[in-house]
Amino acid sequence: MNFFNSAFGTNITFVRPAYFIISAFSGFPDIKYYYVFLFLLYIVSVLGNTVVMVIICVDHTLRTPKYIAVFNLAFVDLFEGTALLPKVLDIFLFDHPYISYNDCFTLLFFYYTCIVMQSFNLVALSYDRLIAIIFPLHYHVKVTHRFMFSLIASFWLYAITFAVIAVGLLTRHSYCNSVVINSYFCDYGQIYRLACDDKTRSIIVSILSTVLNLWLPLVFIVFTYLYIGYALTKVATVHERVKAFKTCTAHLSLVAVFFLPVIIASNSMGNLNPNARIINLSLTSVFPPTLNPIIYVLQTQEIKESVKKLFKIRRQSKIAVHV
Repeated sequence: MNFFNSAFGTNITFVRPAYFIISAFSGFPDIKYYYVFLFLLYIVSVLGNTVVMVIICVDHTLRTPKYIAVFNLAFVDLFEGTALLPKVLDIFLFDHPYISYNDCFTLLFFYYTCIVMQSFNLVALSYDRLIAIIFPLHYHVKVTHRFMFSLIASFWLYAITFAVIAVGLLTRHSYCNSVVINSYFCDYGQIYRLACDDKTRSIIVSILSTVLNLWLPLVFIVFTYLYIGYALTKVATVHERVKAFKTCTAHLSLVAVFFLPVIIASNSMGNLNPNARIINLSLTSVFPPTLNPIIYVLQTQEIKESVKKLFKIRRQSKIAVHV
């Protein structure tokens, strides 16, 4: 953060607290059970995303451009949960509400990067489905391994750059009043509201983040599926339409799991009491990484076949050992 600050000038003095205090729920005597629930979801998320990543690595038939994006989504989900949940559980289950200034912004940086990557990873998958259905004969020319690697890498570069700018601007504030963050983690909106100087730049970044990292990807995905739907109406048989649509069900489920809770949370924040807002935010952060691997294992035919194949190989190896 010092490098970021020096880029703006070295003669500016900021008031920076040694730590922030994470203050989530008030008036909830048994709230620890909720954090145990979050911990269980985290365990499911770790196991599920690890299984998906291992399956893609082990099964050579899944080493296609599409599954580069699927692997990256599982990695991002695993990374986000590991960056966020252990610290949240340490804060509330073990009563360590104090988090240092630098640790708070580091946690926010990793969380912000993962959220942006989740959004744009779904864009990559929607583009893959668009080309596969609309231009099936040109799919292997348009969507190559090199193209998908380049697309995912560009999204990572954008996500990291945006997170650096957003978090870096928070370090340009003075925090001379309260240091209590009324959230379950280092929440961007709650932090800049604690600043006692001009918050205009941080407010602009917050608005830009919603537009660029939420609504723009969602509009692209919706447009993609409207175009796919229009193209499917031109297909001669109902069977072909259903077959093409089935290839999109897993991705559509991922889109719904990620975007719907975020949209509901962002549009209802002003109407919710603080405790309901925090529950809404925490579930929005935890559910997508937990449900994504389950959706892909249950709704993707290639992964289901791969799982059956792996179990069959393992069963045969056990029989061979006993013989």
